[in-house]
Amino acid sequence: MLTKRIIPCLDIKNGRTVKGVNFVGLRDAGDPVELAKQYAAKGADELVFLDISATLEQRKTMHNMVLKVAEHINIPFTVGGGISSIEDVDDLLHCGADKVSINSSAVKRPQLINELSNKFGNQCIVVAIDAKQIEDEWFVHLAGGSIPTNLRLFDWAKEVEQRGAGEILFTSMNNDGTKHGFANKALAKLSEMVNIPVIASGGAGSVQHFIDAFKNGNADAALAASVFHFGEIEISDLKHELRKQNIEVRL
Repeated sequence: MLTKRIIPCLDIKNGRTVKGVNFVGLRDAGDPVELAKQYAAKGADELVFLDISATLEQRKTMHNMVLKVAEHINIPFTVGGGISSIEDVDDLLHCGADKVSINSSAVKRPQLINELSNKFGNQCIVVAIDAKQIEDEWFVHLAGGSIPTNLRLFDWAKEVEQRGAGEILFTSMNNDGTKHGFANKALAKLSEMVNIPVIASGGAGSVQHFIDAFKNGNADAALAASVFHFGEIEISDLKHELRKQNIEVRL
């Protein structure tokens, strides 16, 4: 059985970690380097660093911050935000990132996924999909959830796999920051459709929500932010509880 992963997410804006609800109403959650160090020490399996305003502000990810975080941790580290070329990825990997996450740039030019996968290997390429359920359909959104598209979640997920993505990071915009649980029905459908790992994101509020994401959503990993940033859930406690539920995790 493959080990399930617990992944704290650092959403960065103006050099600080922030967290909102449904992608808006951001509040400060601390220094990203300090948080990264704490999570690596507390047993996080990986870390995701998203420069959430890079695409909107039409700039590149902050390389100095990536360098600082990479210096202080010994777990896999994924970086996203403002990545649109082979050169961008090359720079970030040299700064210490292990993987990159692309979102808006992949939707605008899907061939980018092929190019990056061919150059760096699919294990390095995470495609993040921010989607919102509108009536019975899930639609992909861009630029930190601010730009709706007509692209359907499940069609896009299948395409990114075929183009060479190594993982999908699926964030439910409806659930994000609500602490009401992950979008497990959509997660289960995604996990059934694709043969690459699916990371659940958006909605974690309790230990039970992680259990449900793994058991009902069949997620390969679960990502969360505020419950970790504000000390509501300790990663070690979460992992021991998952083990009790026969969910295989690294302790």
